Amino acid sequence: MGRLVLIDALSAGVLLSLWYFLFARYNREKGARALRWVEAACTAKGEILEARWSGVCRLQARLRFAAHWFENARVTVHLRPRPIPLKWLLSVWHKQRETLTFEADLDYAPNFHLEVFRHRWLSQRHSRLAENSREWELSRPSPVVLTTRTHWAQELTPVVNTLMTSRGHNLVTVRFRPESPHLAATVPLDAVVDEQAAAGFLTVVRELAAGAAHQQ
Repeated sequence: MGRLVLIDALSAGVLLSLWYFLFARYNREKGARALRWVEAACTAKGEILEARWSGVCRLQARLRFAAHWFENARVTVHLRPRPIPLKWLLSVWHKQRETLTFEADLDYAPNFHLEVFRHRWLSQRHSRLAENSREWELSRPSPVVLTTRTHWAQELTPVVNTLMTSRGHNLVTVRFRPESPHLAATVPLDAVVDEQAAAGFLTVVRELAAGAAHQQ
């Protein structure tokens, strides 16, 4: 009996080790691929200086850009903790998303604090309602801004307008603050699927930075 328990324990250990090795490798390949797309999207304007892993689900890289682009820039890739089964299941249960975050300092520190969270509400018609769809009049609403500010600052308009453009539709959060890093923007990792998508993300980040510069 004791021998069978020992064999079962060893088998479980081997399976867990194999699981960890395979999914740790998967995460590393996925994170490295995202960084390659970001570096390729930078073209001659920037390059990755170094990259390092923090655990098995967080990859961070420092970037250097040409003058008047960004200072102290870094990209952080957050992946699901696939190598650890329990944590991975919890992340799936809580619908945690894999993300890519860009952080940097600007030429001039913003003189305001702004944190934007983008949300979408989608509705699905019930099957019974679908049968009477002719009685429904459908329309596409414009974006709606819900803010905690009691007074809207006019200098924030360029930043918000950038967020409402089609190219910025994938951004999850955007933060501006006077302290370093001045700008932080997060996008779902599955939205950065190739070099072109990464270039689009960097373009939106540049437009956000330019919008913040207008208030100086």
